[in-house]
Amino acid sequence: MVCPVARRFAGPLLWLPLVALGQQAPPATAESHAGSGGSASVLESIEVDSQRLNDARTGIQTQLGASVYTIDAAAIAAMPGGDNGLLNQALMQAPNVAQDSFGQLHVRGEHNGLQYRLNGIILPEGISGFGQSLDPRLISSMQLITGALPAEYGLRTAGIVDLTTKSGALESGGAVSLYGGTHGTLEPSIAYGGTSGRWQYYGSADGLVNKVGVESPDGSANPLHDRTRQTHAFGFLENVIDSSNRVSLIAGYSRAGFQIPDVGGLQPALGAVVDGKASYPSSALNETQAESTEFGVLSWQHSNGPWDLQSALTVRKSTLQFTPDAQGDLLFTGLAQNATRRNIAFDWQIDAAYQWGEKHTVRAGGYLQRDRSTSATSSVVLDLDTVGGQTTQSQFNILDSENRRERIESVYLQDEWRFAPALTLNYGLRYDVFHAYARGRQWSPRVNLVWKEDARTTVHAGYSRYFTPPPFELISSETLAKFTNAGAGPSVTQNDTPQAERANYFDIGASHNLSQEITLGLDSYYKRSINLLDEGQFGAPIILTPFNYASGRQYGVEATANYAGRDIAAYASLAWGQAMGRDIVSSQFNFSLDELRYIANNFISLDHEQKVTGSGGISYRWRDTRLSSDLLLGSGLRASQPLPDGSDIPNGLRLPYYLQWNLGLSHVYHVAAASTLTARVDVINVLDREYQIRNGTGVGVGAPQYGPRRGFFVGLSKSL
Repeated sequence: MVCPVARRFAGPLLWLPLVALGQQAPPATAESHAGSGGSASVLESIEVDSQRLNDARTGIQTQLGASVYTIDAAAIAAMPGGDNGLLNQALMQAPNVAQDSFGQLHVRGEHNGLQYRLNGIILPEGISGFGQSLDPRLISSMQLITGALPAEYGLRTAGIVDLTTKSGALESGGAVSLYGGTHGTLEPSIAYGGTSGRWQYYGSADGLVNKVGVESPDGSANPLHDRTRQTHAFGFLENVIDSSNRVSLIAGYSRAGFQIPDVGGLQPALGAVVDGKASYPSSALNETQAESTEFGVLSWQHSNGPWDLQSALTVRKSTLQFTPDAQGDLLFTGLAQNATRRNIAFDWQIDAAYQWGEKHTVRAGGYLQRDRSTSATSSVVLDLDTVGGQTTQSQFNILDSENRRERIESVYLQDEWRFAPALTLNYGLRYDVFHAYARGRQWSPRVNLVWKEDARTTVHAGYSRYFTPPPFELISSETLAKFTNAGAGPSVTQNDTPQAERANYFDIGASHNLSQEITLGLDSYYKRSINLLDEGQFGAPIILTPFNYASGRQYGVEATANYAGRDIAAYASLAWGQAMGRDIVSSQFNFSLDELRYIANNFISLDHEQKVTGSGGISYRWRDTRLSSDLLLGSGLRASQPLPDGSDIPNGLRLPYYLQWNLGLSHVYHVAAASTLTARVDVINVLDREYQIRNGTGVGVGAPQYGPRRGFFVGLSKSL
């Protein structure tokens, strides 16, 4: 199996462990699928043209000097759980990716900050709580790109998740599957791709129900009130016009409903009375959240001689609805809040590359985005007197809504200059401007130098200036004065608007092939930022809110190792890092006065800092049977450190180390000449170790969450 990254140098750490895990039988020949819509010669022509255009599209983008980690579809299938898992579960196997609650990921100590791309095309951000709109079944390969990024990458720079979608010509056929097990899990799915004339297509759909939609708040294997129902669908349609041109249409749909889990055995402590009731069992709370995302991408690619170009139009709609338990929430917190967020975005992106002689590849492009965000909140609160006491049993409703627009414009120009046989310099300049709740603009220089003396050793060093606007769809300018004398009134009323983060980023690293089977890598990074962006979950709705630290610093080192043998493959990564911020300068009303005063005078660890992060895996294949194992290691995220005087140090405490070990076993049965039946058994968290992701304290932390308990799952998949 050959991975796209293996064809060219794309980063300092040529870290391809997961690719080696996914060894499968070779694909069927063109002749075996000639009946899917054309002759074998036509299909072979489409395959050749598609592959050539894929290579040309890869050349439009460059990851020269960045760190690139590649995972392909076969590698995902080889993991415990396979493509029945979520996309973030595959990403957590990459170096220095820490898990958090609600499916969040932290790459190199950043809070989210991930940009998702399909076939090199940026997907506008959506409102996300804990749903995921991208299904692993659509992926032919996936790259996580980090470090000092070239000029074509901007806006979200913690990591670029670039997904290459499956297509009918290169991944013809499909499968229908049924997967399920512990926690009432049931997941049916279907995927199929093929060709018709010069058209190719691929589609997938799945449904999911289980009783652990959100992480357990108390560590129990069967949390109370935690059911989820989800549906995902994806479609890809492409016309290969000729060897130089193609057009494609991509569409995706995701809908998910979640119950918010309860902790049993609690009673209200406010002393309030609501509708004649003063008591309410916490196990009876009934909060829910629904999320949906739809997107469509129309693109055209042209490749002729020294020119390669891709242009795309994208539309994305995202909606989130939180429904409270009206009586219970009032008794426990004094606030029952019904919150709705909607965001619709349109963007146009164009990227081009020109091969200028033997030593230069010039790349340029632009990006335009327009989106509109609607926020509507209905907050039922208790009627309080001037000293905070409940005057009557009456309640009143506070309505707060707004409709805002955002626009983003970006352009870049860069040159890849191969000025010596072993040295390549990639330098460029990027310009970004945005207008939303706040405004900002910046010129951002980028430079990367790569030394590759031979095929075994590669060294790189790079610098990037970054400009990151706050996530527009998550901001709402709440009218705090409306909450005066209400049960939910904040003690701090300052509410400065979140600003764009500006940062200087340095990266240096090396990789070395000890042999054909063994690759080692080492990479380090350092970042200093102004208006460091972070996000927190404040209140009952699972909606993250952005805020800024006046200054921040993040740095760390990553080590990787990979073994790719004939029947055995293994990989491991270990990273150490630190992420700190000082002085909260926006959205201050979400914090206590003591927190703001302490952080104004002290650098603190960010709540998502995990100093030690590790991952590893091994896969062994014997004929049609594969045994695989992987693990996650973490030193724990941050929590508040209590002091003897009753105060605490924000994020001063590290949660305990955790280790999650997973096992998978699969076997392929050949039931007919061109048909297979694949059976699999997976065990998640084999040792059933109970570990905390969050303990409910820390800056911007809303509630406790625990990692998954031991689960047993089985699946059957029939090829089509």
